[in-house]
Amino acid sequence: MAEATVVTRSSLRTPKAAAVAGILFSVLLVAVLGLFRLSVPADPLDSGAWLANNAGIVALALNLMPFAGIAFLWFIGVLRDRLGHQEDRFFATVFFGSALLFLAMLFASAAVIGAVVLAFTADPDAIAHSATLHLARALAYILANVYAVKMAGVFMISLSTVILRTRIASRWIAILGFVLALILILGSYYLSWSFLVLPIWVLLISIHILIDNYRPTLGPSLDKPG
Repeated sequence: MAEATVVTRSSLRTPKAAAVAGILFSVLLVAVLGLFRLSVPADPLDSGAWLANNAGIVALALNLMPFAGIAFLWFIGVLRDRLGHQEDRFFATVFFGSALLFLAMLFASAAVIGAVVLAFTADPDAIAHSATLHLARALAYILANVYAVKMAGVFMISLSTVILRTRIASRWIAILGFVLALILILGSYYLSWSFLVLPIWVLLISIHILIDNYRPTLGPSLDKPG
């Protein structure tokens, strides 16, 4: 009897945990990207003038990044826990692997920018307008806007497929995920706002889960797939 109670409570809490973690990830990542957009030029081969004026804003964004990553990992964990025995091994591997690669590329890009800021603080004259600055900026740009964005697209495709199979969210969210993922994979290079696609889509999923969790049960719901 006690075991059944624990399982019931877990199944009730998991959707809420996924929703809260997803919302937190979305808000934090949008905030980080917004701070970067306001303080760092989009051109990876800029002169580096932003280091003298906006280093503090960049440092704030870099300090928020790990918390966004933790929230994303939590979101993934509670979703997988929610799926349980419904989880398909193939899509679970792609889903989990693409999420980890996305975070790894994102963190690597942030670490490169952090190293540039730290080196500039130690010796501004040696870093400003140097080849090292251009190399670091180009590396961070490629990691974030090519590799991380592509992994975000793969993550969205795999999660959208899982949603269609298990009905842990509405069908329209999965279809929207497929469309946005294709935009990320095929056209992200031409769209400067493409990095916002994943957090906004995760925010939609999280809000849907949260609303559905508090909605009176009048048919199929998140707690009763199918």
